[in-house]
Amino acid sequence: MLTAIVGINWGDEGKGKMVDLFSKDNDIVIRYQGGNNAGHTVINDKGKFILNLLPSGIFRETTVNVMGCGMVIDIEHLTNEMNKLGERGISITPDNLKISDKAVICMPYHKLLDCLEEDRLGDAKFGSTRRGIAPVYSDKYMKKAIRMGDLLYPDILKTKLKSIIEWKNLTVRDGYKSEALDAGEMYDWLMKYGEHLIPHITDTTVYLNKMNSEGKNIMFEAQLGALRDIDFGIYPYTSSSSTIAAYAPIGAGVPNLKLDKVLGIMKAYSTCVGEGPFTCEMFGEDADKLREAGGEYGAATGRPRRVGGFDVVASKYGVSVQGATSLALTKLDVLSGYDKIPVCVSYDIDGEIVHDFPTGVRLDKAKPVYEYVDGWNCDISPCRKKEELPENALKYIDYIEKKVGCPIEYVAVGPERDAYIKMY
Repeated sequence: MLTAIVGINWGDEGKGKMVDLFSKDNDIVIRYQGGNNAGHTVINDKGKFILNLLPSGIFRETTVNVMGCGMVIDIEHLTNEMNKLGERGISITPDNLKISDKAVICMPYHKLLDCLEEDRLGDAKFGSTRRGIAPVYSDKYMKKAIRMGDLLYPDILKTKLKSIIEWKNLTVRDGYKSEALDAGEMYDWLMKYGEHLIPHITDTTVYLNKMNSEGKNIMFEAQLGALRDIDFGIYPYTSSSSTIAAYAPIGAGVPNLKLDKVLGIMKAYSTCVGEGPFTCEMFGEDADKLREAGGEYGAATGRPRRVGGFDVVASKYGVSVQGATSLALTKLDVLSGYDKIPVCVSYDIDGEIVHDFPTGVRLDKAKPVYEYVDGWNCDISPCRKKEELPENALKYIDYIEKKVGCPIEYVAVGPERDAYIKMY
């Protein structure tokens, strides 16, 4: 079975929790895109963890975790992340963590360029996490990137790096008027943080095809959500990679494989980190109440998330582009304190009622049209069976399911691993 777990909205939907939960049924978990610009929060019997780069299956002793060729990897950040888990008793070895030799390394100068450009943009900034993601993906497609496999050949890497640094200084030194980069310092950084990762470097294409031929269950873990996809998201306020399920086999290194199941993750309300259009956004006391109830602060950055009622228009679009076969609705428990729950059912664009997700200027002009659903005013976090949920909670789930046109298979009622309900 080949399963992708993906985000339906703007990211931060709770994918890490669901990957950690279902990793027990999978032999391999693969992160297939993105870098350390977002985080997955996992709470299980070992404690609470925030992962930026490592796949969320890393806590299962029987699961192999793969960092695919579609990722961009800050090896300093990865080293620190691995060390922190090691200090808490999580064993990471070449047997349970494999890194694609084709994955691109996010260098210190990528982070520098990210910061320089955001500072230059000022109030027109894209809301970057300043982790170097856009510059490193740019280098990948300009064919001027350093890949994990380059660490295996240090002499050749040194020559390659020298040429790249000469090119980069045309921008860093001559363009932004910042201090020139030093090739020797960059090489030392690569050796310091890359040497201990060498045993993990793998041709994931060969490895995963072999595992698939042996009938292993493989899960693909996405970072961020459909609305942050470079092609189908709220461009240019997107990530720089493809967050959709169709890219999962490609980003993992096995474009020949086909997914059997796509589980889309979406919250029972809406959240968004960063800049860009967010039609259903709440403000003032209403926003503060929902943000605090849900603990809505970015796992990677700590930034307060923008919040709003569930957005049917955006979610229906996310379900479509992800090709979701079923859904998991997370954080339903957060809505327990509401008498009336707001749901954005359509957009008003210059007086026209719109039900299909718009792009560009039309999205910028969109205003939310709300319906209100009765709340249930009781704590549902102890519920573990569908029959234990109050009637109005079941009605809300059914309402959302019908609006987005995809079955809700799971409902999460808390952050813990076992705090979920299988609906069918």
